[in-house]
Amino acid sequence: MLKTLLAQLTDLHIREPGRLAYGRLNTAPYLRSAVQAVNALPQRPDALVLTGDLTDFGRAAEYHHLAELLSPLTMPYYLMPGNHDERSQMRRSFAHHEYLGHDEFVQYSVSLGKDDEQNQAQSLRLVVLDTVEPDLPSGRLCAKRLRWFEDTLARHRGQSVVVAMHHPPFETLIGHMDRIGLLEGVDALAEILSAYANVERVICGHLHRTIYASVGGTVVSTAPSPAHQVCLDLASNAVSAWTLEPPGFHLHAWSGPGRMVTHVAAIGEFDGPHPFHGEGRLID
Repeated sequence: MLKTLLAQLTDLHIREPGRLAYGRLNTAPYLRSAVQAVNALPQRPDALVLTGDLTDFGRAAEYHHLAELLSPLTMPYYLMPGNHDERSQMRRSFAHHEYLGHDEFVQYSVSLGKDDEQNQAQSLRLVVLDTVEPDLPSGRLCAKRLRWFEDTLARHRGQSVVVAMHHPPFETLIGHMDRIGLLEGVDALAEILSAYANVERVICGHLHRTIYASVGGTVVSTAPSPAHQVCLDLASNAVSAWTLEPPGFHLHAWSGPGRMVTHVAAIGEFDGPHPFHGEGRLID
């Protein structure tokens, strides 16, 4: 039985109204369509997490535009920075999101169900880990961030956990993205994950594609962008480029400890639904 449904959007790259990403892409209508798609799901998500690169340059006007675009959402949403974001400005623009805190890093932990000892085993916890290094496209997990992470997992060992971070902790073989990937802390993170079997998924952004890997015995995934995707080219010298492949988002469905499945949801208007069966049999 479905207990918790967590939607994930990532890599929105919102600009100020009228400004185009990379001089040619208006990302705002894509996010508007994504919000409509999340709201229209047959089962309403308990929460939505946005795994970084919310804006393109971390400017106040971009975050103001982002807030307007997210305002129709019918469920709670949680923000975190990517390498295109600016922590301080994000906090100022979303001051009512108190979970963002005031520490050096944007790291927090929230229960997506009843948060008490008696019900912990029947609820899912979201733990957000900050991989951003100011003024760098690549990511890093320093000792301070990892210590917070391990302490947080230790406090909630009896509760299923999904970890959200921007830079994925694995090599994707998309060379130009790996060169700006998580360049420090991968081995230490894997060691921590291997010690906590209650971590059921690590969900990431940055890659603008759906990719799966295993790190520390845990399934790790990256999600597509609601706008543009990174070109799929595994040559080490592949050109850094994007494409308008179909956009999408991830839907993480949790039915209890050890039972999490992830669905890839397409964004757009499509023909259907059409029935498989009629008059009690498969339509011929």
